[in-house]
Amino acid sequence: MIIDLNADLGEEVTDDDALLAVVTSANVACGYHAGSEAIMRAVCEEAVRRGVAIGAQVSYDDREHFGRVARDVAPELLREQVADQVGVLSTIARGVGTSVRYLKPHGALYHRVIVDEEQAGAVLAGSGDLPVLGMAGAFLDLARAAGRGVFHEGFPDRGYGADGRLLPRTEPGALVEDEGAIVAQALDLAPRVDSVCLHGDSPGAVEHALAVRRALGEAGFELRPFG
Repeated sequence: MIIDLNADLGEEVTDDDALLAVVTSANVACGYHAGSEAIMRAVCEEAVRRGVAIGAQVSYDDREHFGRVARDVAPELLREQVADQVGVLSTIARGVGTSVRYLKPHGALYHRVIVDEEQAGAVLAGSGDLPVLGMAGAFLDLARAAGRGVFHEGFPDRGYGADGRLLPRTEPGALVEDEGAIVAQALDLAPRVDSVCLHGDSPGAVEHALAVRRALGEAGFELRPFG
């Protein structure tokens, strides 16, 4: 049994180095919702040292709201913005001896592309042929139809609704903060997904990641990057 453990890094809200010692894949903020070229470079350098895979975490151009507010962006502009983000991170990654291995949208864009084919198509158009990481919906369906690598993820530190999607952060139960509950949900998700994601901006993120990794290992899972 193989499982990947990913986290959002380069967002200036967590201990990137500590998480890079635990995860197997790093979703690196590309500057549109958080981060900078200097931070991207630092994360990529440590990822190389740790053998962690790098993914581009692309977002709406919205640093004010951390990319968590829904926006209506014209498809052509969104395509260009995604291409810009992927291009910047790719150049930095190559400069430190690695490469961007996958694409994952962030925040409001992540949820929008699950249900909006036009926005999903724009994100895919701006990201070359990179494999994609996400939840079931339009984004993964279109990527699969285009012959791109498709990987599913689950969130042990988030609550799920009856429709199988994540509860909005404003609803009760949206954030799971108890370590035991996070570990239990990670073990439940692991057999059904390619990667388990822990939010780097959550309280106790590093400790929770360590607990999840330990539990997955004890359950017989081999931790390594997906794909």
